[in-house]
Amino acid sequence: MAKRTVTALSLLILAMPAVLLGGIWFFLLISFFVVLASWEYVQMFRAVNMQPAGWVTVGGTFLILITRAFFPAYAEFVLTCLTLIAMAVHLLAFERGRDQAALDFVITIGGFLYLGWIGAYMNDLRSLPEGGWWLMLILPTVWMADSSAYMIGAKYGKHKLAPRLSPRKSWEGYWVGVFTGTLYGGFFAYVYSWLGPLHVTIAQGMLLGLALSITTTLGDLGESLFKRQGGIKDSGTLFPGHGGAFDRIDSWLWAAVIGVYWIRWFFI
Repeated sequence: MAKRTVTALSLLILAMPAVLLGGIWFFLLISFFVVLASWEYVQMFRAVNMQPAGWVTVGGTFLILITRAFFPAYAEFVLTCLTLIAMAVHLLAFERGRDQAALDFVITIGGFLYLGWIGAYMNDLRSLPEGGWWLMLILPTVWMADSSAYMIGAKYGKHKLAPRLSPRKSWEGYWVGVFTGTLYGGFFAYVYSWLGPLHVTIAQGMLLGLALSITTTLGDLGESLFKRQGGIKDSGTLFPGHGGAFDRIDSWLWAAVIGVYWIRWFFI
């Protein structure tokens, strides 16, 4: 736990300037994590003799991030082209003797869709009006929910939440995380409405915290699904106590999507 805390605080200190500045700096920060996560994703499946097209998955992820951030009118076109390119690459692989090329194709497009398209919502979140404040409300709420679920689940968890996907997660930890996330959603809403430009009531913050803490565990479990397929514990070893880049952003992916649409529907 101490190693996890030190790593989390170090990442927060390093990332905070980009969060505050936004623009190209935040885009580069998010791109680093998401593109590295896409590379880890490819390695997971290669560990079990699958052969996703690495350059299409990783390059496509980065291309989607760039397009969504700076050329959104072309995002659908780029996604369509990447899908057709992936099909062409795996058709050629089958002709060359790769019998599992159809499954490889699905893994390839799953990579740039899940990490590229969904990952781009993190930049969308920061680009909203007062996006820096929203980001500092949403992500810390998720972190607090995750941290409390981890600590309580490790010590008191008796009933497994998802025994095959993540044997260490428990229902006890999950519901403590939901409770904590709900409280912190209200707390951050109050603080940022007082200190900054957000006009969010405590009740609205708690409701957003509830939605985030209930659903973002699925992001963690989603990555666990990929890791179980690959037969590995962590997606990488870059961050002590946290694993790889994918391990670090798994919940962020869901949090960003939920946050963007929640804010657009209720506050913009």
